[in-house]
Amino acid sequence: MRDIMERQQVWIYLMAVLVAGLTGFAVPDATALEHAINPALALMLFVTFLQVPLSEIGRGFREARFLGALLVSNFLVVPILALALAQLAIDDALLRLGILMVLLTPCIDYVITFAHLGRADARLLLSSTPVLLLVQMALLPLYLGLFLGGDVVELVRPGPFVHAFVWLIAVPLICAGVVQFWAASCTTGVRVSAALGVLPVPATALVLFLVVAATVPVLGAASHHALSALPIYILFAVFAPLLGWGIRRLFGLSHAASRAVSFSTATRNSLVVLPLALAVPGAIPILPAVIVTQTLVELMAELIYVRVIPLFGKAKERRAKAA
Repeated sequence: MRDIMERQQVWIYLMAVLVAGLTGFAVPDATALEHAINPALALMLFVTFLQVPLSEIGRGFREARFLGALLVSNFLVVPILALALAQLAIDDALLRLGILMVLLTPCIDYVITFAHLGRADARLLLSSTPVLLLVQMALLPLYLGLFLGGDVVELVRPGPFVHAFVWLIAVPLICAGVVQFWAASCTTGVRVSAALGVLPVPATALVLFLVVAATVPVLGAASHHALSALPIYILFAVFAPLLGWGIRRLFGLSHAASRAVSFSTATRNSLVVLPLALAVPGAIPILPAVIVTQTLVELMAELIYVRVIPLFGKAKERRAKAA
């Protein structure tokens, strides 16, 4: 069941978005849905972190060349690209905050599945996810302050961010570590962990449903912002995987490892950063709309990536085998 859902996850997510859109129009009062978003996010992040080998953080550091390429692409190249693209948006601080928040945070969950489908080295990517999570949480406030300057002081208050980080990221992360330790200690823990391992795709679909359904009733006020962000996300989806692939020359990576960097560079952490975005005063409806727009563009792009990225370096691989 887990393998089936992972292979079909894009279609599951798109179906959840479609049903959510219809629900949002049918239920104009989204208060109950808004209250359910944070618990659903906590569940999604818990089962997502459960798939991340938290005990292998040290191993991620040992893959020096791959980790170096991953960090350079995600935290040097992508911020430059994100800053350049954000200048194309209308002059609205909240809109640019949403665009930068989502583009500056690399994905740590379903990117692994897509990388595997795209003939990338998903093992290397999996072992590096804890490092990616820690680095992006440390650098995101710094980049936002650098790129937005005084605007971010008015929009991002530390209190709600700390609260969201503790309860929606730190606590699920700790709980996932406890379950992983339990699974390593006894067979009951193994069974519980295996049962929970079926939930990442349904939990992500639930979050998408709740966010979209809660956003639709007030989307009219944010439609201009979402449409402004749309071409930016499309441009990012085109250029980011190419830049990730280009990093390989600096680090001498194999083609499979280079594809993994390409997938990581192109895939963003929209649903993990959502609780931080919702902590911004006046976030609804603009920030959820802007972030969900990126998610929809990315899901469609992933369907292309899993077919196109495997072609990266394919000719050289054939020549190497022939030799």
